[in-house]
This record gives sequence, C-alpha cells and structure tokens, in this order.
Amino acid sequence: MIVVGSGAGGGMAAYVLTRAGHKVLMLEAGRDYDPVAETPMFNTNAEAPLRGTRTPDKHFGFYDATVDGGWDVPGEPYTMADGTDFLWWRARMLGGRTNHWGRLSLRFSPHDFKAATRDGLGADWPFEYDTLAPWYDKTETIVGVCGDNPGLDDIPDAAPGVLHKPPQPRVPELLLAAAAKKLGIPTAYMHRAILTRPLDNRQPCFWATPCGRGCSIGAAFQTTTSLLPLALETGNLKIVTDAMVHTVAVDDTGRATGVTFVNRKTRKPETLSARVVVLAASACETARILLNSRTDALPDGVANSSGQVGRNLMDSTGASFTGLVPALENRPRYNEDGHTGNHIFIPWWGHAAQAKGELNFPRGYHFELGGAFPAPGMGAGSSAAGYGLALKERVRSRYGAYVGLSLRGEMVASDDCYMEIDGEVRDQWGIPVPKFHWKWSEHELNQVAHGRDTARQIIETMGGQMHNPDQLPEEAIKKGGEIIHEVGTTRMGTDPGTSVTNEWGQTWDVPNLYVMDGGVFASNPHKNCTLTIMTLAMRNADHLAQAMGRGNV
Repeated sequence: MIVVGSGAGGGMAAYVLTRAGHKVLMLEAGRDYDPVAETPMFNTNAEAPLRGTRTPDKHFGFYDATVDGGWDVPGEPYTMADGTDFLWWRARMLGGRTNHWGRLSLRFSPHDFKAATRDGLGADWPFEYDTLAPWYDKTETIVGVCGDNPGLDDIPDAAPGVLHKPPQPRVPELLLAAAAKKLGIPTAYMHRAILTRPLDNRQPCFWATPCGRGCSIGAAFQTTTSLLPLALETGNLKIVTDAMVHTVAVDDTGRATGVTFVNRKTRKPETLSARVVVLAASACETARILLNSRTDALPDGVANSSGQVGRNLMDSTGASFTGLVPALENRPRYNEDGHTGNHIFIPWWGHAAQAKGELNFPRGYHFELGGAFPAPGMGAGSSAAGYGLALKERVRSRYGAYVGLSLRGEMVASDDCYMEIDGEVRDQWGIPVPKFHWKWSEHELNQVAHGRDTARQIIETMGGQMHNPDQLPEEAIKKGGEIIHEVGTTRMGTDPGTSVTNEWGQTWDVPNLYVMDGGVFASNPHKNCTLTIMTLAMRNADHLAQAMGRGNV
C-alpha cells in the first residue's frame, strides 16, 4: 500500500501497518533528513547569522528544525480570496512537522468530542472520548509523554504508569500559578512529548538545548527518531522522498488504483499502483490532492460527493499577552532551561460557566505560561529606555522578570473558512495551488477578549503590569494558519452527505482510500492536535490492517 506523508499521521500509520506485516511504500514530498547529523543542538546564537534571530524565510530563527519549508516555500505559492489573511505552513522534509512542533500533547476531553450537542455549533465526532481513551494510552506509551493526572475535567487521566515524570515548574511559573489560584483558576503540569526516562533507543532529556531545533538523542518526539526507524526495522517499509503527490487515480468501479507524483529531482511525473492509498500529507495538502484529482467522471475531485473536501477549515486561535513583574527583578541567576517549553499551563476552567450561559463565546482556550532565564537574543534590551550604564543595569535587572500567557483556543467551523483550488495559479511542479478563504467570527474574537482580560487579572495579581492591556481582540488575534493547527478539511462523520470519511478515516466514496491526518477532525479543540492525529492514525491503521488481513479492503 502507499502512505503519503511521513509526519504524525503517516509515521504512525506506517508504524502500525508494517508491524502488522503489511508492505508500505511511503511517499514524502520533502527532502530526506537525518536528525542526528543535521540537528544543531549545541550551536549558540553567536555562531549564526544575525545572532540566530528570525527572518522572513526562518520565522522561528536560524536553527529552526524545519530545514526545508515554512510559510513561504520558494516556487510553491498559494493564493487568498479578497479580504483573507491566511498562512499555510509546509514542512518539506522527512518527518514533516514533527521535527518542528511544540510537542504539547493534551488529550481531547469528553466535552470536546460532543461539543455540537451542547451548543448546536459545528459537528460532533462520530464517537465518544471513551472510544479513544485506550488508544491515547497506547500512543502516549509509544511516543513518550511527560505530565501527570491532575483530575481536571479538561485533562482526562492517562492509565497508571503511562506518563513520564514532568520537570519541576520554574519560579515565574509558580508565581503565575499562585496568582491564578487566587482568582479560582487551576493550573496543571503541561503534557509534552519529551522523555524523562529512556524509551526504545531514545534517551531522556538532559534539559540543555532548544527543542525547536530538533533532537538528535530522540528525547523530543519526532517520527524521524522513533516511528520511522521502528517501522524500517520490520523490513516492510520503503521511503521515497522528493515525491510531490498531486493526484489519486480511481477506476470505473470506484476504487483507488494508485497515485501520481512529481519527482522533485527529475521534475518528471511518475505513477504508482497500490491496493490501498492512505493520505496523511497534512489537512490542506491532502484536501488539495483530492480536489486536484478531478476527472470528467469526478468533476469535483475524488471522495467529494458531499462537497465537503476543503470545507470546515479550522485553526487554533492564538494571542500573546506579556507583562513585567517587579517581584521577579534582580533574582539570583541559575539554569532555568528545563525542556525549553512551559512546564505548567492553565487548562480551560470555564465549562460550568458556559453551561450556565455566562460567557459570550462557546468554546474554550488554555494559557501556555512563559517566564524564565532564556538565552539572551538580539532584542534583549528592546523594551528598556536609555543608554550606557543605566540601560545595561535596567536590562540586567529585568532579565527573567517578564512573564507571558499565550492563548490557544478553539474556533468553530464556519462557512467563511475553506480552501479550494485556484484555477489559474500553479506551483513550480505544475500543480494547481490552494486558494484560501478565511474570517474570524465573533465567537473567536469574544474568546480572545476574555483571554486578554483574564491575562491582565493574573499579571496584576502578581503585582505586575501587562503590556497593551486595552488591545482590541481584532488586533490581538493571530492570523489564520499562524498557529499551524489546520484541521477539518476532510472531516469524519456518520452521514456521507455531510462528511468525507467514516470514523475509521475511510472515505465514503472510495473504500480503499483513507485519510489519516488532521483533515478528519470534526472539530478543533483548543489542545495541540498532533497527539490526537497520531492516536486516530494508530486506531484507524489497526482497523485497516485487520480489514486487509480479512481481505475486506
């Protein structure tokens, strides 16, 4: 069979299918990537151009683990409708976005799978949380996730022994937690896909280098140091990189027969046949493939009898709130690195208030807390006035005294947010590109306003002052696609008329064509989507493997 994509969904699908004895050919649009040889874990910013700061082609800094790709990929444009401001991230490399992601690994909760039943917005998932719970346990065991079970309704418990021990909170995080507690807001250890004990051939984190650069020892999860090597060990996986898949072929009986791709090295098209095709190219790329697979018999593309391919495009909401806390000034210096990301966070605490109709937005959000002694960068003194010795002393005193609360929230699927194929623009490979339509609704803007006011309360409770406390939500909210959590473009459901796949990721129209990336999400809860992409891929690949074993696919 063919699996398109080597990231979270494709990597997990290949892992499960090869271990079940099936032969898998994996096609990756990007280049080959060796995380051991290519990860600049120990390089300092002083060794990089511009001291490692971000640039238009390296938004997350010179050492960002996405060695090929980003929001702007040379020769691979995308277009936007009038009034749309959308960003589409592509990781053109083996392992996809798992080389780069923040590794936040929060389970979706019982509230998340049936939100539409409560508020009438969007769509429910075709199963309950309990259906996925044992698969979350299996995924977290294989991936390696640190955290704990705090007993909160927004964070379902893992089975005993599954989670690794989390690192201790930093001083600013403890102060943030204390302030939140005074306001009746809980905090919890962040669940993150970083090892704190050995797993397979991967080593535990030694708290020394930025995870965003990648991790050659495998402590920070990415498919290139875990799922793909484990699948290759079975002898059942072959990986072909630089294979830009653009269409799926379907025969007269309605079955997929294979895919066509452009070989990025030779720039020539190649066609491969397969018994089963699994698309896991990322939500927008998979939808693009299906829409571009149009023929005279299928003028709307493959697996699109519902008209839902490309629709229901969702991203997480995002906004950042920062402040200066005088109580943290001039504190003793010590190593506060940890696993570079936040050690604790504020999960959503407002389910009861929403049930009572006390909030003017329907879905929740969380805060990722920031505050530590970071590696100083080019902007270390940008917020301090003056010059000379006085400026230096002010910068030193404020080092480690800033805190941040990054909001990540759920948006509701909207008819205003979707992608289609641009009929006039093609990329350098000759493939028609996506055209995006995007507009935040009042639901999301009201949510960000609530987050702004809550962040201000927390920072002021710490004795600090928030920067720009009256910022309008339209100004604070990030662009669509900027959080890099696009999902929903091939959503699953129970009705072939309103969804693209069933609960197993099997397309309604083409029985041997599966989708195993975030496109199948029926909604986009406020948690990072990667853990659930992998969990669904594990469950659905297991179901596919069994069906193939019985000859039913």
